[in-house]
Amino acid sequence: MSPKTTPKVRAVSKKHYPHVKDLPLDKFFELCEAFLEERRWDLSLIAYDFAYRKRKHYRLDTYDVFESWLYKYVNDWGDCDDFTTHAFGYLIHDFPELSQRIISWTKHEKFAVRRAAATVLIIPIKKQNESIISPFVISDLLMHDHHYLVLKGYGWMLKIYLSTHFDDVIEYLKRHEIAMPRISFRYAIEKLNQEEKKKYFNL
Repeated sequence: MSPKTTPKVRAVSKKHYPHVKDLPLDKFFELCEAFLEERRWDLSLIAYDFAYRKRKHYRLDTYDVFESWLYKYVNDWGDCDDFTTHAFGYLIHDFPELSQRIISWTKHEKFAVRRAAATVLIIPIKKQNESIISPFVISDLLMHDHHYLVLKGYGWMLKIYLSTHFDDVIEYLKRHEIAMPRISFRYAIEKLNQEEKKKYFNL
């Protein structure tokens, strides 16, 4: 029986992870991919959760595994955000030099991959990792994307970046206030109070 809610699925994942956690990394990821190949929501959630629980064992070449999953199995915003703000985000945090490789995602045909270029930086940003690619490079490349979920994605990234680099993000938003799609701009300034919105943007 498939659990119906995310908490129930995560509970199943937590229960069964100890039985597989000692597999060699390659075999472990093969198991995760076998779940992903079923293309069932609950098994995909378990696969990404297993991968996240294995984060202390990531290697540089884990990027190739994760990127292949992103291209093959991530098709909507839910999978994108679950995968990139947990397992994949921690990989980029641990190996920030890999962040340069996500530039190519911004031109991918699948909107979920383009969104991932922004959301995969959220964990490194929260952890104040200064070695990753500048989030502004990604927002510049996604600035006028035609899919609203990509626009929301980089707006969300900028909102998180604002909490650690307030002055830089405010200056960036001022510079792009007219050109930036409203949906992205609204997400980016969501945490500003009304006084700050009026002070910086006359809103």
